[in-house]
Amino acid sequence: MKFLLAALNAKYIHSNPAIYSLRAYAAAQAPEARREVELAEYTINQKPEDILADLYERRPDVVGFSCYIWNWRQIRELVRELHKVLPELPVWLGGPEVSYDAEKIVREEESVTGIMVGEGEETFSQLLEYYRERENGNGRKMQMQIAAFWPGAAQKAGLYSIAGLVFQDGVSGEIVRTAARLMTDLNAIPFFYRDLKEFENRIVYYESSRGCPFNCSYCLSSLDRQVRLRDLGLVREELQFFLDHKVAQVKFIDRTFNCNHRHAQEIWKYILEHDNGVTNFHFEIAADLLDGAELSLLSKMRPGLIQLEIGVQSINPRTLRAVRRYTNLERLRHTVVRIHAEHNIHVHLDLIAGLPEEDLTSFARSFDAVYTMRPQQLQLGFLKVLKGSWMEETAKDSGIVAQSEPPYEVLYTKWLSFADIIRLKRVEEMVELYYNSGQFTRTLPLLELRFQSPFALFSALARFYEKRGFRKNSPSREYRYQALLDFAKEADPKREELYRELLTCDLYLRENAKSRPAFAPETAEQRELQARFYREKKQLRGRTHLELFAWPVDRQAWELAELFDRLSEQGEKPGKKIALLFDYERRNPLDHNALFRRLEPGELQKLQNGNGLPEDTE
Repeated sequence: MKFLLAALNAKYIHSNPAIYSLRAYAAAQAPEARREVELAEYTINQKPEDILADLYERRPDVVGFSCYIWNWRQIRELVRELHKVLPELPVWLGGPEVSYDAEKIVREEESVTGIMVGEGEETFSQLLEYYRERENGNGRKMQMQIAAFWPGAAQKAGLYSIAGLVFQDGVSGEIVRTAARLMTDLNAIPFFYRDLKEFENRIVYYESSRGCPFNCSYCLSSLDRQVRLRDLGLVREELQFFLDHKVAQVKFIDRTFNCNHRHAQEIWKYILEHDNGVTNFHFEIAADLLDGAELSLLSKMRPGLIQLEIGVQSINPRTLRAVRRYTNLERLRHTVVRIHAEHNIHVHLDLIAGLPEEDLTSFARSFDAVYTMRPQQLQLGFLKVLKGSWMEETAKDSGIVAQSEPPYEVLYTKWLSFADIIRLKRVEEMVELYYNSGQFTRTLPLLELRFQSPFALFSALARFYEKRGFRKNSPSREYRYQALLDFAKEADPKREELYRELLTCDLYLRENAKSRPAFAPETAEQRELQARFYREKKQLRGRTHLELFAWPVDRQAWELAELFDRLSEQGEKPGKKIALLFDYERRNPLDHNALFRRLEPGELQKLQNGNGLPEDTE
């Protein structure tokens, strides 16, 4: 018997921990499950006909699909086509996207046998046992024996006896919902990462808790407020496995990792004490809950050891009250600033557009407040009115209109028009291209000085892209640099020379470009300087790049702007040029830009005079 568990991930680098957890739990209950359960992972970008062919050729006896907002459309169509080529194949669904209107889906989709509702480990284990017994003939025999003594009880011995199911009775046609499934004991779920070959070049997800103590109206985690923690002894053992195998990144999927202070501190302490110098750990936290002891621990982490994702969502107090999210905004800001001061942790801050009580002006204030916290990543997301959430129940009364199909994203609200949403979508694209890419860390701060606010800057950049017809998805990095230069020339024409130099610096911070960009042609002086340097330092060729600048681009933006404006008014330039040496084998672990240093005046003078360099220049 083969029960195939299938997942459609958003990207190849993702994995689906749910199906691995189901298989591991089932195998712990019955060893034969190891050979009975097969896993298949695809992506939503694959051709549907290719996925269908692969499912068909695997010849499963039963198939189950893991359903989320990002894959439900594809799975629904796939299941319909699968039913045509394998009409007798039982098809089961599970996951958050099908758990809250399971009866409706079973009623409307004739190709769906049933749905596993909620947490699935124990439910799947019993469903697997049901099909195992049925294949062996034991299930039918047992039902007949029970029915001889208890008329009508044959049903109860089958699917009816498994808690957490919704299915259609094959005889009566009735839609059946069995008893609710009790919460799973996290300590009973086996660690399923014993064979890391299955996760090569993919993100590794890890769960040390389930549930969330908060009740944000837009989040499904608010429905499970009973937080369950995995035993710390197990967690330490499993973290050590990742550390021993030098896994690149472990992403904790705990909804609010630090809701239990002791649990969070013990895990962070273990990671700190057993750091292997390679593995990075990602956590989603509530920053305003961090206490002094936790901040002290975080300050000691190796740069790049951990990264923190923090949901700000909005700084509008009325909005936060409307969505039942209670955040101490002042403490959150103070905490983020303190974390940044250590320069050792990658910080990811989230905003949600389309929340109640937030119009365009209010959202712009939220954007500016979060931007000025200087996260490495600023995610501008859009409200999704998820099935089963309190937001879905109140959306109509709140004047929120969302898409009818996944991802159920907001279209407009009483406070934001559809035109406002379109505008914010375009701002989001610019933030992704120019801020979150980390490729313009020198140029953007100068542009910010020209605009009233960060939101005004990215709004203007979005309008510029639309007006000029620039391609947002161009694969060429130089294209994005040239587009930003064209924008800067229009927004701040007097500083064009400075923008060219800053963009050149940004380019070489990111990569040792094989060819120079069109906006920064190589001069004879540059070419001669490089030739002399690498003649003296052959061992640095390939791993470094030496660039000559007319302006001190390594200074702070405001300082550089003041210098440029003052000298430009006088028709002058700095007395001496500077040379920066970019080292691509040494990178900042937070933004991955190359580390660099400015050649000392004496070093540069010797190069320019052709006198050679001292031996310790490297």
